[in-house]
Amino acid sequence: MKLARRTLLLGLAGPAVAAPALVHAEGWPSRSLRLVVSFAPGASADFFARALAPRLEARFGQPVVVENRPGAGGNIGVDVVAKAAPDGHVLGIAAAGALSVNPVLQPTMPYDVQRDLAPVGLALDIPFALVAGANIPGDLRAVIAAAKAQPERFAMAHGGNGTGMHLAAALLLQMAGLQMPMAPFRGSAPAATAVLAGDTALGVVDIPACLALVQAGQLRALGVTSAARVAALPDVPTVAEAALLGYESVGWFGLIAPAGTPAAVVQRLSAALRDELPPLTQRLLAVGAVPHWMAPDAFAGFIRAESTKYAAVIRAADIRVE
Repeated sequence: MKLARRTLLLGLAGPAVAAPALVHAEGWPSRSLRLVVSFAPGASADFFARALAPRLEARFGQPVVVENRPGAGGNIGVDVVAKAAPDGHVLGIAAAGALSVNPVLQPTMPYDVQRDLAPVGLALDIPFALVAGANIPGDLRAVIAAAKAQPERFAMAHGGNGTGMHLAAALLLQMAGLQMPMAPFRGSAPAATAVLAGDTALGVVDIPACLALVQAGQLRALGVTSAARVAALPDVPTVAEAALLGYESVGWFGLIAPAGTPAAVVQRLSAALRDELPPLTQRLLAVGAVPHWMAPDAFAGFIRAESTKYAAVIRAADIRVE
């Protein structure tokens, strides 16, 4: 409704108002696009960005350069986008943590989600996997019992403070009645490596970061955090099935641009995201990501609603950034 009203008003204002926006949109892109990923290589966001980039190149006729800027629960990469020129040539792949969790979890933020960013579209829902080192025996119920009996043996890795993985891990510990140290890393891949090396006994990571290790028997997947099993790990139960009835906690990723990016450019990008997701569906499902597109206005509302939801989870679980 807002978009329709704005379009009508532009039409009533006459060519002198409408023409500059159209010219700006028609001249875009005039050079290569920079796609900033707020996580390290090997994570779902990176996999998606590198699958999407060649399709955007073919669609828009300009190179798309993927740039990994991990750290601070996604804040570093998102801040790069927030501070970029709003000309549609710098975009970002941003997660729930940086858009909806960190603003209610952290006392200070380098950017304001509502003021500094233009949501382009939701892209993916991301289930996580709870993994254990190969030397940790038993199913999830057995591991929970062992962690209660010998808490000094257990610590939980995750992909960064304020990330969806952090909340998924915290909710799991809360529902299991466990107390154990939490170890944040700069993304899923480093967290999975920590579990592989035995630095932590457990980890909540996204599936692309652990899939090959699980398939090779080097890590064990105790459960997935979604309400249903995932195609990439069909034999792995959900955490709810395995031990904790009612448990569910998934992440998501979307495409963002700097605030002030012309609306016509945002709409072209959103349409591209909508059109290019279906051809990637099987590749994405194979690594545990579930395509889920939303248009810009719907995505903006979703970000706000998720902030409200996560604020309640953070209070209930007493999650704090240390």
